[in-house]
Amino acid sequence: MADVELEKKVEEKEEETIKGGELLFCGTTAWDAVGRRKVPAEWNLVSPTRLRPLMGIDIRFVASGCVSCHCVALDVEGRCYTWGRNEKGQLGHGDTIQRDRPTVVSELINQKVIRAGAGRCHTVVVTEDGLSLAFGWNKHGQLGSVWLTSTEGASILTAGLPQYGQLGHGTDNEYNTKDSSVRLAYEAQPRPKAIASLSGETIVKVACGTNHTVAVDKNGFVYTWGFGGYGRLGHREQKDEWAPRRVDVFTRNNTLSPEAVVSAGSANSACTAGGGQLYMWGKMKNNGDDWMYPKPVMDLSGWHLRCMDSGSMHHFVGADFSCISWGHAQSGELGYGPSGQKSSAAPKKVDILEGMHVISVACGFAHSMVIVDRTNIADRLEPVNFSTLNSSDIFNL
Repeated sequence: MADVELEKKVEEKEEETIKGGELLFCGTTAWDAVGRRKVPAEWNLVSPTRLRPLMGIDIRFVASGCVSCHCVALDVEGRCYTWGRNEKGQLGHGDTIQRDRPTVVSELINQKVIRAGAGRCHTVVVTEDGLSLAFGWNKHGQLGSVWLTSTEGASILTAGLPQYGQLGHGTDNEYNTKDSSVRLAYEAQPRPKAIASLSGETIVKVACGTNHTVAVDKNGFVYTWGFGGYGRLGHREQKDEWAPRRVDVFTRNNTLSPEAVVSAGSANSACTAGGGQLYMWGKMKNNGDDWMYPKPVMDLSGWHLRCMDSGSMHHFVGADFSCISWGHAQSGELGYGPSGQKSSAAPKKVDILEGMHVISVACGFAHSMVIVDRTNIADRLEPVNFSTLNSSDIFNL
């Protein structure tokens, strides 16, 4: 699944003044191999690295997804860059050729793109004029995705595969494909449809996991629905929810503020609630008990979290003048460097980024992207020559 927000006109005008920054990347660069076979260590960038095709370009927004093996970056002029795996056309270049370096989507050159979202094999973008365009795999109608709109009475719409109820329409649309035996399938929702049970609420934030959805309304209440395995819905049980259900922890004196951060990984969810405290729930690590309801992440108490994203089993946070990451990693996606640990059960600073102002973060299946203010960056982060990785000079450095 992928999530895209359509902001109100006033908020869009405010976005125009946002300063961009330098995009840094860490994790795997072996797009065709990741998740399919073992990736050689030399294909992994274990430290946040500048990409020469984007050096000097003010990037304002980055997007990937917890099961995505491709990346999207938007600059302050509204240009859209994509790179990574492309077997279903998810990069938007009119072909299925893999791109190893950030490449402008030429079909969008006359649009000012301000937001984007990415699923496993599809991408959705939103323009300054409120248009939404999608490209990639559409077998299950996923080019519909999840939107927030300013339309009266229909603030959240979903489309795609409803197998676990992740669309929130009260059904999984299950049917039997054979008369003589049982062979179940799930009818896709190919066009965006408003969630009826939320018609009286104004949804202001949304995040999508692999098969579950998290949303927040204007009153600060949190709703989750979809696949309930590992406690990722936060309802103290592993039952699937076919319609939005309010998470009881975030009520009364613990509702979310308008500046709250909301994130969804492949099997977990997160948000900042009262006092900016980060709460998480679901599958936190490969071993150990799952968090069946939201619990505070005490290691981050007192930090001012501005942005957060979750990958398959890792997390990145921008807080104060630090960048913090943790989780299970194999490809350097935590950015700890060649002498650092691969994984971390507890939140840990990305040392090379200490003192930098993080503007935005995005996590993919085995990679992470960070946008940082350029102040002093040239003295601390030099681009790497990737010619040793493969003969095509992967990022054209």
